[in-house]
Amino acid sequence: MNSGIIEKDRTVQVLDLTAQYRSIEVEIKTAIERVLTSQHFILGPEGKALENEIAHYCGRRFGVGVASGTDALILALYACGVGPGDEVIVPSFTFIATADSVSILGAKPVFVDIDPDTFCVDPLQIAEKITSRTKAVIPVHLYGQPAEMDAILDVAAHYKLKVVEDNAQALGGIYKGKKTASLGDVGCISFFPSKNLGAYGDGGMVVTDSEEIAGRLQSLRAHGTSRKYFSVEQGWNSRLDELQAAILRAKLLHLDDWTWIRRSRASLYSRLLRNVPELRCPIEVAWTKHVFHQYTIEVENRDKVQQTLAAQGIGSTVYYPVPIHLQPIYRSLGYRQGDLPATERAAKRVLSLPIYPELHDDQIAYVVDVLRDAVKC
Repeated sequence: MNSGIIEKDRTVQVLDLTAQYRSIEVEIKTAIERVLTSQHFILGPEGKALENEIAHYCGRRFGVGVASGTDALILALYACGVGPGDEVIVPSFTFIATADSVSILGAKPVFVDIDPDTFCVDPLQIAEKITSRTKAVIPVHLYGQPAEMDAILDVAAHYKLKVVEDNAQALGGIYKGKKTASLGDVGCISFFPSKNLGAYGDGGMVVTDSEEIAGRLQSLRAHGTSRKYFSVEQGWNSRLDELQAAILRAKLLHLDDWTWIRRSRASLYSRLLRNVPELRCPIEVAWTKHVFHQYTIEVENRDKVQQTLAAQGIGSTVYYPVPIHLQPIYRSLGYRQGDLPATERAAKRVLSLPIYPELHDDQIAYVVDVLRDAVKC
């Protein structure tokens, strides 16, 4: 295949939600119509059913729906006792929400480096950053790859820290036989439209085995109320609405199939790219199941490669070009270039290629063909 000149209008989107919608259009419309007929839009039967279904899917006792994945982190941290003056250990190589969820509670994010093989937080560095103020640690299952949870849980248990899993990108991932979001004290899920299980708007959920934490989350998401018009503490207005819940329930029925297809798409990429020494393909740790929310390669001349792909009609994304510890919002914490070398190296090299269940073999072959030429330039 010659990638020099492409056919007219030949493009490969980085994500194609329209194709997904076409495949389940009848189910989605049925779900929406069910809510419109009921005229129950907030904290109704669809939301409750979804909470039970997601909790069961993750191997948890309780699920509490909230308005976004960011709210899931904020409310989970607060329900775990994080507040002003506390410290929370987080990776710097993640979406900003992981850190600013800590900051918004008046606590301080303490950044640690990543394992360069998995892009997830390096457990060996967590203990070095623990102080008398440390209250919790947030492992992020980045790109769909589960973090090294046994080591993280051991450190947390030793220092009596809460573990808040950021499972925004890894719903359905497995670590040593257990679903991600089932390993820490709480697991936080995002239903942002681009996620493997995405709503048609914002949405999130917290899952836990703690009845106490679940009860507090139910209060916190509704202005701190214990019953209608009776508030016991400062809370939020953060509720997953019935339309989104119904849509997510319809999509959840397909999630395992979609995950299987994502994994097969990733496997095809890796086979076709295995003899391209100029780039590094993502790995899957032996005792984990990667759900490939993103298929993220590493390449030295990343920006030029991305430009070449774009010129040939191929979408790609950089998650994430600026580590959080070097962003203006955290300048006052005093971090400098070189403090987290693996994170900073990854930020300059990572590139996420198109991956979604509706992606065809010939599209992947085309991406690989163009990529082979691009990395040699």
